[in-house]
Amino acid sequence: MNRILFSHSYFLRFDPKQWQTAQPYAPLGTLYAASLMRENSFEISLFDTMFAHGPREIISSIEKNKPDFFVIYDDGFNYLTKMCLTNMREAAFNMCKIAKQYGCTVIVSSSDSTDQFKEYLNEGADFVLIGEAEYTLLELIKAINKKEKNFSLIEGLAFKKDEGIIKTAKRNVIKNLDDLPFPAWDIIDMEPYKKMWLRSSGYFSMNMGTTRGCPFKCNWCAKPIYGNRYNSRSASNVVAELKLLKDKFQFDHIWFCDDIFGLKPGWINEFADLIEKEKLHFKFKIQARADLLLQEDNIKDLARAGCDNIWMGAESGSQKILDAMDKGTTVQQIFAATKLLKKYNIKPSFFIQFGYPGETKNDIEKTVSMINELLPHSIGISVSYPLPGTVFFEKVKEQLKEKSNWADSDELALMFQNTYPASFYKQLHRFVHKDYRKHLAFDNLKKLLAKPSSLTIHTLKKIVSAVYYIPSAFLAKQKLKQLQTQD
Repeated sequence: MNRILFSHSYFLRFDPKQWQTAQPYAPLGTLYAASLMRENSFEISLFDTMFAHGPREIISSIEKNKPDFFVIYDDGFNYLTKMCLTNMREAAFNMCKIAKQYGCTVIVSSSDSTDQFKEYLNEGADFVLIGEAEYTLLELIKAINKKEKNFSLIEGLAFKKDEGIIKTAKRNVIKNLDDLPFPAWDIIDMEPYKKMWLRSSGYFSMNMGTTRGCPFKCNWCAKPIYGNRYNSRSASNVVAELKLLKDKFQFDHIWFCDDIFGLKPGWINEFADLIEKEKLHFKFKIQARADLLLQEDNIKDLARAGCDNIWMGAESGSQKILDAMDKGTTVQQIFAATKLLKKYNIKPSFFIQFGYPGETKNDIEKTVSMINELLPHSIGISVSYPLPGTVFFEKVKEQLKEKSNWADSDELALMFQNTYPASFYKQLHRFVHKDYRKHLAFDNLKKLLAKPSSLTIHTLKKIVSAVYYIPSAFLAKQKLKQLQTQD
């Protein structure tokens, strides 16, 4: 038995906000697992659910490939899969059941199944892989092919036995990431991705991972796959894959989807040197913390390598809230990092989180003020979202009786009791975006008045947008005030 059909449970159509945004990324984690299995002489195929209409589309792929094993291996590098959305969970359950009807051994690996392995086993999965799973998958399928019956010694596994469920010892994370083969980019059709990107954004972006894990301990951040360990690929290994992808797909842009990019001392400098040596020309975005963006030499190196956007986990403009989150950063660092990035023409973008327990009107106002003063390139706003395995989840889990996950990434439901009702935070999301756009319009007008020769179509559009955002932000604020007074 050596035929493996891989899939994943992220259906872009089931997430209306992301479907409208139209910036899809390939299931990187799935491609890594498929590549390792192929390197070990297994016959692999892929059913990519990204553009599928529903789980039943898997049937034609099962009938065509006749797999012995059906593996749902979610992309642990993508924050959308880390959110454990119920739309995707139900789709995974349906695919498990369909594959079982065709006689497949069903194996699942994801953030959600790691947290909810009992549910997945009860919905048709034969095995759930816990945590970082490439080598667990390899060891498990080899054991099944040898007709072994005792899987208890395989680390990182959950399965049913008799009337109970066995969860084996935790598997250590992979330390030398260069040992892994490059993702199996050849088994996925990248044309739909490229077409959607060009249509929505005018350029083609692909995703890559250079590290796994995060050593920091923000108490709301779930890390079910890679944990708190931090391991990095070598800069030369990353550049070799970049050259391969450039030749094969002619990308314009890369999203380095690491939780924390370039933390290893000297790595960014070596990476920038190799990019220049290989004459690779592309733009890229990364994710980082404010306190890691204060070394000017690193920012210079990022700029010369092609970095044009850094998503910073700013979270809040209130030091009280940052401290409550165990964030380990300061508001002053957010200001300093933003200023330094702009100096080197790197766009700073902010992740913002409202609704953390104890947040008051004053804390919210500090965050809004910070956004409007610093005017980042983009903002991504969410409300505090409790996921298993976090200190934050333990604080509020008694309140998560009826609902503990969002259906899609735009639901933004506050699932625990806080200072204001859930409807307030949904409206706050709308207001902050509109108020931010209003301030951007004023900023562009100010720059134009100072330097009339700088006028561009893009600048003019930003300025004209004030006609919409001034009244829109005002009305949004009035509605917010009404909700603020409700119990």
